[in-house]
This record gives sequence, structure tokens and C-alpha cells, in this order.
Amino acid sequence: MAFYNHNSLKSELNQRGWRLTPQRETILQVLQSLPQGKHLSAEEIYNLLLFQQEKISLSTVYRTLHLLTKVGILRELELAEGHKHYEISAPNLYTHHHLVCIQCHKTFEFNNDSIMKISQKQAEKEGVEILDCQLTVHAICIEALRKGWPALVATNWSCPKTKLEIDSN
Repeated sequence: MAFYNHNSLKSELNQRGWRLTPQRETILQVLQSLPQGKHLSAEEIYNLLLFQQEKISLSTVYRTLHLLTKVGILRELELAEGHKHYEISAPNLYTHHHLVCIQCHKTFEFNNDSIMKISQKQAEKEGVEILDCQLTVHAICIEALRKGWPALVATNWSCPKTKLEIDSN
């Protein structure tokens, strides 16, 4: 589902003193086309653009992601892989959180109103306004546990369930 079209993105950036370049629009379109729950790193976006034969450098991807995060169009996520990942920042995505396997990096999204209520209560107590609320729970998937995680799982092992999902997309 697209949250931003050409005109709304242009307006959003113009209000903050930025221009809508073709590269910025292309990168946002990539993120808007992702299935719900899918997050990409800068490198993954760059590789996807290369595959689509787009002429956008990796540094442009990084700069664009930084800008779109800064103005609130994107949400930056720190998941298990040590890379930042990105998703569209939209009101209906505001309160979702992530459960991430530290072995295979499979990410599950979940909603929990209690987390937001606790955050709002704490923000009021401290006299601050919440801009974003993210909870990332690091876990280990059942497949890695069955393989004998952590001692018996090779560092290059990947979860067969994750492979099936990648192959089917």
C-alpha cells in the first residue's frame, strides 16, 4: 500500500526545504512496494535498484534514507544484524514492534497497546513528547534451538523456514 504519491512526497519535502529528486522518489517507491513486515537495509535497497537497472549510487541511497528518516517519512530500525533497516513511517505502523531471531534474523512484527501506554505515561512523567516507539525483542527461533544453538550451530547456518520465505517472494 502506498502512503506517499509523487505530489504528497513533493509537498512533504518542500515544506521542510528539500527537493523531490527522481532518486528519492525511486527509493521511496521500493520501500512502499515491500510486503508488510519486510524491512530492507541500505545495501539491500541498492542491490535491488541495481537489479532493476536503476542508476543510483550506494552513497545516494544512504543519504536519501538518512534524509527521509530525518523528516519522518521513513522509520529506521536496528534489528539483529547490526545493520539499520528501513520501513515507511505511517500512523497505522506507529505502534508495531519487532521480534527478531539472533541466529537467522527472521523478523516478526507485533502490536501491543500496553507498550505504548507505558511509554506515554513515562513521557508525561518526564515532560517529553513521544516521536516514535520501538521495541525490539531478540530471541532464538525453534529451528536454531533444535540444531543445538548456540554451541552446535555453524555461524553460516540459516534457518530453513527463512529460506522458504525468501524463495517464495
